[in-house]
Amino acid sequence: MIRVLVWNEGWHEQRDAVVQEIYPGGIHGAIAEGLTELLGDEVTVSTATLADPEHGLSEAVLAETDVLLWWGHMAHDDVADEVVERVHRHVLGGMGLLVLHSAHFSKIFITLMGTTCSLAWRNAQDREIVWTIDPTHPIAEGVEQPFVIEQQEMYGEFFDVPPPEELVFASWFSGGEIFRSGMTYRRGQGKVFYFSPGDQEYPVYFHPQIRKVIANAVRWAARDTKRQQPEVRNSPRTLA
Repeated sequence: MIRVLVWNEGWHEQRDAVVQEIYPGGIHGAIAEGLTELLGDEVTVSTATLADPEHGLSEAVLAETDVLLWWGHMAHDDVADEVVERVHRHVLGGMGLLVLHSAHFSKIFITLMGTTCSLAWRNAQDREIVWTIDPTHPIAEGVEQPFVIEQQEMYGEFFDVPPPEELVFASWFSGGEIFRSGMTYRRGQGKVFYFSPGDQEYPVYFHPQIRKVIANAVRWAARDTKRQQPEVRNSPRTLA
């Protein structure tokens, strides 16, 4: 059983009528629905938002989480630094992390990457074609090649992140831009997957291929994971 927590800042759902209409159960609700639909008894799925005590990311909650999904956009700075440090420690200890769309600017992703994580963007209802670069990768299993998102925010290069360990997907947009839209990293014992499709103004998280990618990524991030917090030592040693 994979224990999944879908985290969403929930900012737009409280303020934007368009987003409320598209995602009446919140972006986190739509993502959780897709995981339950595709993975069934393989997972237990819970959700949390920025407004929850400790942002819903207490030590106890993270200790019982195998894979954390993170969606944020407007309230990155409102995430408490101590919570970011806590999540960071759990990733190093083996918790999987899926970073979605504009969470490229989240504190946790910037901390893990060590770069600005900046990119080019344009929100003009672009058409996005998502190409599978590595069809042998578990995250790409069963995903159409390519698949199309008819309306989406454009994310383009240059994307200031370290070279990925694995490039699984790349996207082309109707304006001509390209983007590394699905990339994996390992940090400590934890697996990290960044996946860009999924703006709040478009119903992307109901797209069957997006749901398939996210479900596959949950399986991948939790696979062969043995949770163990790394032991930190900073004391002098003496020779026998």
